[in-house]
Amino acid sequence: MNDATPTASPPSEIERLLAIMARLRDPQTGCEWDVAQDFDTIAPYTIEEAYEVADAIERRDMADLKSELGDLLLQVVFHARMAEEAGHFGFADVARAISDKMEARHPHIFGDETGVMDNARWEDIKAAEREDDGASSAMDGVAKALPALMRSEKLQKRAARVGFEWHDQKGPRDKLAEELEELDAASPDERLVEAGDVLFVAVNIVRRYGVDAESALKASNAKFERRFRAMEAFARADGADFGALSLEAQEGYWQAVKRSEK
Repeated sequence: MNDATPTASPPSEIERLLAIMARLRDPQTGCEWDVAQDFDTIAPYTIEEAYEVADAIERRDMADLKSELGDLLLQVVFHARMAEEAGHFGFADVARAISDKMEARHPHIFGDETGVMDNARWEDIKAAEREDDGASSAMDGVAKALPALMRSEKLQKRAARVGFEWHDQKGPRDKLAEELEELDAASPDERLVEAGDVLFVAVNIVRRYGVDAESALKASNAKFERRFRAMEAFARADGADFGALSLEAQEGYWQAVKRSEK
């Protein structure tokens, strides 16, 4: 029999991170900046880190993704620590809540249901969760901090689930023409809302093709930037200042770029 005193196992990396955050937030010996933060001041960093994770994924940079995921995890730990200090909940409660949610949302894996989980069943489960949380509107639970195009699509999907939806593509297409006319006739004070109506209907149209509006605009942004940079490069190769050219000459470079892509 081994009578040696067992050594304590080293803390897990998540325990280490939690201890680091607790020390940083210590009112007497912590970091002044970390101690001074609250939920409102940290929230923008949380959003920024999520976008940086998405950027690393898009670039397929796995080393950077590992780092960015760590930065995002730190944000979760930071918020959980502030909540624990205020007596609301701790990190373990956060982990437990998401574990409970994932098990409840996958009854075909963790429960007695059989078959494949389709989108309709998934949405039914989420709707039941909202009802349990006291939701009184189909619009409840759509976060206001979402990017505008993404939130527009989610609001429309919620409306469609309760039947408030055009039956075919003609409805939103006619509505788009109507909204463009209203934007043309709008006063300066009215243009913001009328322009938003145009975008809202455009989201409805692309959604009906099964296209995510946020991803679609992101792809178009990338394509426009790529082509614009190529136009500038073509002009420099010709010894021309792109910004000094006429619109007709610039359009010529645009068409040349498009031909080169083919």
